[in-house]
Amino acid sequence: MIGQRRLILEPREVPLGGVRGMNVLRALPHRNLPTIGTWCFLDRFGPADTKMRVEPHPHIGLQTVTWPLVGEIRHRDSLGSDADLRRGQLNLMTAGNGISHSEYSIGDGPVPLDALQFWVVLPDSARHGAPGFERHTALPALAIPAGEGADAEATVVLGEFAGVRSPATVHTPIVGAEIVLSPGSRVHLPLRADWEHALMLVEGDVVVAEHPLDRNGLLYLGDSRDGVEVSSDEGALLFLLGGEPFEDEIVMWWNFAGRTHDEIVAAREEWEAESSAAAEPARFGIVGGHDIRIPAPPLPDVQLMPRGRRI
Repeated sequence: MIGQRRLILEPREVPLGGVRGMNVLRALPHRNLPTIGTWCFLDRFGPADTKMRVEPHPHIGLQTVTWPLVGEIRHRDSLGSDADLRRGQLNLMTAGNGISHSEYSIGDGPVPLDALQFWVVLPDSARHGAPGFERHTALPALAIPAGEGADAEATVVLGEFAGVRSPATVHTPIVGAEIVLSPGSRVHLPLRADWEHALMLVEGDVVVAEHPLDRNGLLYLGDSRDGVEVSSDEGALLFLLGGEPFEDEIVMWWNFAGRTHDEIVAAREEWEAESSAAAEPARFGIVGGHDIRIPAPPLPDVQLMPRGRRI
């Protein structure tokens, strides 16, 4: 067991490849905490008026979870999927052994855009499997009774929360839920004591276990909790993520999640080979409607080492 913790994971600003004039805030991975459950990556892009153009790029060994807050996003992938995504809907792409996709904002010019982008690392039982794509337009919601003041409501995006399960496919015990607190609310969020959890403040104000949380801050709670008290004066939008602690050490580089340096090298080489006009795309396929693909960056001059938690 990890034990109860209160650790703020401060997001850092990084440029997002393929998005012109847009930086993102990245809360995961953290140098001392590469995963929370199997959540291994968390970006917030926006709020901004921007023209988003993320050209085709590859993934292995993970699922991408796109959760829009404002605006619409068009997803296309090498399976032939072509889906527009808006608020309250979920795009879930499972990379397995290899997939490529693109993400565009809808419209010819800059538009208001805000979204959370997560990755979930796949266990050995699924990471070498076939890729897949799911679009869920109706997700289960539940009311959370108030301890004081107004109620709260949760939308179960991925996995299970308070006995309510999302229809989206998962491969490990996991939870991802959006929680809306009404102004003046104080509620008890039920948690599984054998799972670890974290809460992100997306908008508004919140106090979690008597700890005020800044906007975009990610508060890691550890495990061994069967619940946590949250309250808000003005109202808040939170995202809860967690799950069974993931014990595997992983190698994350660019868009790949593997277990060894050699796996990453092989995936990079195949992506670059398939990007050649003379090559026949196989592992990562072709995303229709695009003439270009994002090239892989150079590998570092050192061996990529697996990373495990240090806390």
